[in-house]
Amino acid sequence: MDEKQRQEVANFRYGLIAPLVTRTLNPGEQAAKLREVACHTYDIPHSDTQKISLRTLERYLKAYREGGWEALLPSVRADKLQCKQIAPDVLEKAIALKQEQPTRSVRQIMAILELAQFVESGQLKESTLSRQLRSRGMTRKVLENEPKSTFHRFEASHRNACWQGDVQHTLYLPHPEQSGKKKLAYLVVFLDDYSRLVVHGQFYFEERVPRLEDCLKKALLKHGVPSVIFVDNGSIYSSHHFARICARLTTELRHTKPGRPQGRGKQEKFFRFVDISFVPEAYDLIEQGKIQTLDDLNRFFTAWLDVAYHQKVHNTFKQRPLDRYQKCEHPIRYIQPHELAQIFLLEESRKVDKTNCVSLLGTVYELESGFAGQEVQLRFDAYDMSVVQVWKDGKRLEDAQLLKKRSLDRKKEPAAPVVTPIPTTGLNYVELAYEKYMTEQKEKAQKGLFNLLKQELPS
Repeated sequence: MDEKQRQEVANFRYGLIAPLVTRTLNPGEQAAKLREVACHTYDIPHSDTQKISLRTLERYLKAYREGGWEALLPSVRADKLQCKQIAPDVLEKAIALKQEQPTRSVRQIMAILELAQFVESGQLKESTLSRQLRSRGMTRKVLENEPKSTFHRFEASHRNACWQGDVQHTLYLPHPEQSGKKKLAYLVVFLDDYSRLVVHGQFYFEERVPRLEDCLKKALLKHGVPSVIFVDNGSIYSSHHFARICARLTTELRHTKPGRPQGRGKQEKFFRFVDISFVPEAYDLIEQGKIQTLDDLNRFFTAWLDVAYHQKVHNTFKQRPLDRYQKCEHPIRYIQPHELAQIFLLEESRKVDKTNCVSLLGTVYELESGFAGQEVQLRFDAYDMSVVQVWKDGKRLEDAQLLKKRSLDRKKEPAAPVVTPIPTTGLNYVELAYEKYMTEQKEKAQKGLFNLLKQELPS
């Protein structure tokens, strides 16, 4: 399991326990909520399991309270649910047999697999197969008591208990770059469920994750941190980075189930009011040339929001949204701008090459030495790449530095100093010694010849 997959699992685990860690619970309420979570089936990332046991949920809860979101990351080791003793196709067939008839015992399933020649006689162990089926929620009690679909009225109890987020394809503006053409403007909105106050709304030319994050960041700075963010299953709300932001904010991220848009009525009602009250007037201003750019549109929208919407008495609670939000006594959890900037940083995993460098968004950065061949996490702001943080095993290292190109031209060596040649003497010690030796040998030879002749002559 790579780093991205581990983070997806951590986000899923946080989503399970978010209702318990984002609010204060009364005695006994935690156990009841854990039992409720354990009753449902889930599409667990990178796993065949569909059920989460109560004991596992308690383990997740303890890990998060002791170590935060990082403690929910799965171990680097292989998934414990992977069974080496049972082939994947055999285990899949055993699960299908149990789902088909929950009353079948493990021994009966083994007998069916052996008779159908899926496995050889005695190949499967009853304890092993039983453990694998239980770990996947394939028990008679669970299968015969699947919870039926129920619907509950969605209503927040106080301000910032829940924010609803959505995007509307609102209107067309003159294209900023192509004369005579038009470009669609998207309205991104976060709405406080309790008061119907628009904590922030803004038009963008793109329906992308960075625009969503920009809108959310401005809402957080103005109105604090919500306990829950409720959104649909659009691609921008399903991004891995958006889920990680919510986890770092200690905010539960909820998605509507496909085909079940219950609870989205407040946003839809607001957008209908935008279509009726704002859009026609905005098109008139566009024709008059008073709205030509995105900044013009947002300036008029902010004014309309404050005067026409927030000052309007709501039919349900007979108060203006702004008054209802401000009069609520529930405390607001604010977050400092510098902390918020850290939470919204993008994160990418990279393997450090043998030169202690990594590539990020087409740019090469140099890391401190000692991590060649290892995987690190880079945290950065895509709009300001002057600072790229480097993290390893939950600890921050020295920031990455933009690789400076080194010149391949060798430095010119300094010119050798001019040396005045020393006059040679023509004398060599070895040569002189040799000449002396030869002279002495010659003298000895001559002296010996003289003595010999002297002895031979008569006296």
